[in-house]
Amino acid sequence: MEERGRYTREEILSQPAAWSAALEVMEAQRKDLQSVALGGYAQVIFTGCGSTYYVALAAAALLQELSGVAARGLPAAELWLFPRSSFVSGKTLLVAISRSGETTETVEACAAFRNAGLGDLLTLSCYADRPLARLGRWNLVLPSGQERSVAQTRAFTTLYLATVALAALWTGKEELTEGMKRLGDCGRSLLSRYGALASSLGGDETLDRFYWLGSGPRYGLACEVSLKMKEMSLSHSEPFHFMEFRHGPKSMITPSALIVGFRSSFQGAREEAVLREAAALGGRVVTIAEEGADVTLISGVDEAIRNVLYLPVGQLLAFERSLSRGLDPDKPHHLDAVVKLT
Repeated sequence: MEERGRYTREEILSQPAAWSAALEVMEAQRKDLQSVALGGYAQVIFTGCGSTYYVALAAAALLQELSGVAARGLPAAELWLFPRSSFVSGKTLLVAISRSGETTETVEACAAFRNAGLGDLLTLSCYADRPLARLGRWNLVLPSGQERSVAQTRAFTTLYLATVALAALWTGKEELTEGMKRLGDCGRSLLSRYGALASSLGGDETLDRFYWLGSGPRYGLACEVSLKMKEMSLSHSEPFHFMEFRHGPKSMITPSALIVGFRSSFQGAREEAVLREAAALGGRVVTIAEEGADVTLISGVDEAIRNVLYLPVGQLLAFERSLSRGLDPDKPHHLDAVVKLT
C-alpha cells in the first residue's frame, strides 16, 4: 500500500535544494534579464491561476515596494476575459506564472496579450516542453519546481523565489541577490526545527478553523498557505491582511481557532498588537517572524528576500492536518494538477 502524502512530504522537504537550483537558472540568464528596463513600462502585471495567482499578488507587492513602478497581481482569467478592466494605456510588462505551463486561462491570456500588442511578456514555468514556455519574449523554466502531487508546495516557493530574484535584478540591488544564496540553509534549518510543532498543531483535533495573517508582500503568501490548508485537509481556512482581521473577521475567533501571523520587521509592533488581541479573545496564536516568535526564521537577510521562509512550516501544518483527518495530501478532493477548460 502506497504511503499517503509520500510525494507532498518529499516536495516540502526538498524545497531548499530546489531554491538553490532555481537561483542557478536565474544567474545563468542574468544578462538577458538585465535588458528589462522597468522605466519603459506604464505598469507591470503578474498573473497566474490558483496558487500562481498568489505568487502574482506577492510578487507585484514586492516589486512595487522595491522599484516604485506600478505593479499588480491579477488572475489570468481576468486578463483574458476582462482586458479593459485590467490594462491601462501605455506599454505593459506581463509576467505570467504557471507550474505546468499549460493552464488554459494563463495560456489564453498571454496569447490575447501578444495579439493585442499590449507590451512585452515574460513567462515563468517548470516545464520547457509546454505551451507557455514558448510564448514570451523571455521564458524562464525552473525544472526544480516540478512536482508529482496536485497541491503546489515546492513549485510555489520556487516560482515565487524567481520573482524575488527578478525584483532584485531589475532594481539593481546586488546585496539582495547575494543574500538569496543563504535561503537554502535557512529553509533546511526551519524544516528541521519546526517539524514537530507542525505535527502537533496539525494533529490537534480541537482546532476547527485557521486564519493566516500577512500584509504587504506577505498577504499573497498568507493566501497561499490558507489554500494549502483547504486543499489538503478540507478545513475552514481564510487569509487576511493584519489590520483587516480586526474588523468583521475577528468575530470568528473561538478557542478552536488557530491564528498564524506572518509578522514583519517593518510593521512588526502593529502586527503583534493584532495577534495579542486575537489571543485575548480566546484564539490560539502562532507567530512566524525573524526573531522573538513561536517560529523564528533567524535568516539574517533583508526582509524583502526572506519572505519565502514564512511558507514551509505552514505547508507542513496543512500536510499534517490532512494526514490526521485520514486524507491523502497527494490527492486533494475534486482537484487536478492542471486545469484545462474545454
